[in-house]
Formats: sequence, structure tokens, C-alpha cells
Amino acid sequence: MAKKDYYDVLGVARDADPATIKKAYRNLAMQHHPDRNPDDDEAARKMKEVNEAYAVLCDPQKRALYDAYGHAGLEGYTQDDIFRGVDFSSLFREFGFGFGDGLFDGLFGRGGSGRRRPRRGADLRYDLGLTLEEAASGVERTIELPQSSPCPSCQGTGAPADGLETCARCHGTGQMVREQRSGYGVVRQISVCGECRGQGRIVKKPCPDCQGHGMNETKKELRVEVPAGADTGYTIRFEGEGESGPGLPPGDLYVVVQVERHPLFERHGDDIYLQHDVSFTVAALGGEVMGPGLGGDVKIDVPEGAQTGAVVRVPGKGMPRPDRRGRGDQYVVVRVVTPTRLSREQKDLLRQFQRLGEKDVGQPGARKGGKG
Repeated sequence: MAKKDYYDVLGVARDADPATIKKAYRNLAMQHHPDRNPDDDEAARKMKEVNEAYAVLCDPQKRALYDAYGHAGLEGYTQDDIFRGVDFSSLFREFGFGFGDGLFDGLFGRGGSGRRRPRRGADLRYDLGLTLEEAASGVERTIELPQSSPCPSCQGTGAPADGLETCARCHGTGQMVREQRSGYGVVRQISVCGECRGQGRIVKKPCPDCQGHGMNETKKELRVEVPAGADTGYTIRFEGEGESGPGLPPGDLYVVVQVERHPLFERHGDDIYLQHDVSFTVAALGGEVMGPGLGGDVKIDVPEGAQTGAVVRVPGKGMPRPDRRGRGDQYVVVRVVTPTRLSREQKDLLRQFQRLGEKDVGQPGARKGGKG
């Protein structure tokens, strides 16, 4: 079954701001949550659909991909990729719901294993600027990234083996649990321990190599291949190239293409538009002229009687289509130029043209046989 449009699922406009999207999600979650519909399989299916739509539209990177390419823009994403970075547990606590990881897995369509995903380091974003010509031809770039890696001396703990102590506040769990009675139930609030910052242990003797940070700053070069036809928002994911954390595997790096404005061409999807001047004689008689294109000059067939604003299509001279065959088109917007410096001979010829019947070319008020 084809997936529904995410904006339609949440019932919001395509230009909705993050607050509007969150409000729409909240209303739908309150309506379809399984706690309110324990025997309704359709509500559970709808809840999965709503969760996926929100996970995409609340994330700027995934939303940009979806806006540019629809569901095809997220084809390489797993379910974990779709939901990564969205703290549904805190959202549902805001709504007054509380439940375990197994039910989360069911709601988000990630299987029924009941196992919590391992924690990871933060994902990183790198904006890669390209000219329109580079985007049209495709390009390879080497980028340099600052990168944090676990200190090899202390294995990312920030201390030698004898320099760590179990946190006395959370007793090594890394979490603080607070229970409060509410009506006939108990509300349990779980937060990260502020003493050990969720690590469960406290550094008493810092590692001399990383001064207790657990991480070392390095620089890394990474080669990025951008396919021909990529547009602003096109995202390339590098798994495991994000930030690490003490004792955590690294997150991912997302390289996001930003295509610069061009002084001549204006891009609309796979098509490009160009305004081009033609003489009034070519506009009147029609003819073939040469104009600029992305890969060099192109032939423009100007139709007879063209007026300023007429649009001429040049097939196959637009942008390549990423992961598809063919190219878009180039559209030339004609601008008829009237000469300002005429020789005596040219003026005589124009007067002769006027005498032959200027009214026939749509010039009201012209006198037959009049002189200019």
C-alpha cells in the first residue's frame, strides 16, 4: 500500500512551522493512543502512521529531503533512522501517558523485541555549498571535520581504572526516579542524575592525557561524492562519522547540499530558466539564435512574431535527474530589444515599413503613409 503524504496524515499545510506540527501531532496522539483505544487495531495502525509522519516533519534534515523528493528521498532510511533523535518518551509524558519500551517498539513499527536501542553520540550536520554548474555536473569534494574520539589511555572514561567511583547519589544507575501519587495511580518521573550526568560513576582521579574529559579532539578528512543534479537539501549520510561520547559509539554525519544562486539561471526542480535578449527583427521574423546554457551555448528557436515574455523551450538542456535517466529542460524567456541608435538607411527602411501598413502589426493610431 502506498504511503500517505505526511502533511495529510498530520492535517497541516506544507509550510507549517514546528509548533503547528507538534500541536497537530499532540491532538492526534491523544485521539489514537492505544491507552485510550485498547481494543482498536485501527487506532494502533493510525498511531504508527502519525508517529512516522511526526518523526520526519519535526526533523529539519528529513523534512527537507521529504519536501524535495517525497517518500523516495527517505528510501535509504531504516525505521531506526526515521525515528532517531525524536524523544517520544518525553512527549508522551507531557501528554500524561507512561509505558515501557516494548510498547514503544510496537507503536513505532520497529518490531517487538522489547530491547532498548543502545545510546550513541550526537549526529553532525555539514552544509556543503555548490555552484549551479557543480550541481549540474556532479562533484567530489574533500571536507575536513573536527572530530572527538575516545581517549585511548582511559578508554573514554576520563579516569584510569583506579580513578572512578560509583555515584553515591544514583548508586551507579545514572538515573533518578521520583514517584508521586496522582488520584488512583502513581506517576513515575525518571531523569538523568545530575551528579554523574548519567554515567553512574564519578571521576575522582582525572586521566592525565585527556584531563578527565574522556575525549580527544582530532581532525579528519572525508571524501564526499555529490551526484549530478543534486539540489538544495540533498543529504548524504555517513554512518558512524558523527560525534562519539564517553563509552558511546559515534553518531552519523549528514552532509547537506546548498546550491548557490546563479547570476543568469533560475532553477525550478529539474528545469532552468533564463531571460535572453533578441533583436526586434528576429522577434518579428523568427529565427535561430544562440544563448547561454549550463554546458555551453544552446540554440534557441525564436518563433515568428515573438513578444517580450514569450517562453521558448529547449528540451534536455536543464538539470540531470539524480538516480534517474534524462535531464530537465531549459526555458528561455524572450526580451525584445528595440535599437536606440539607427543609421539613416535603417530609419528610411523603417519608414518604408511603416508606409506599407503599420496598422497590420497592431500599432493603433498610426497614420497610413505618415512620416516619422
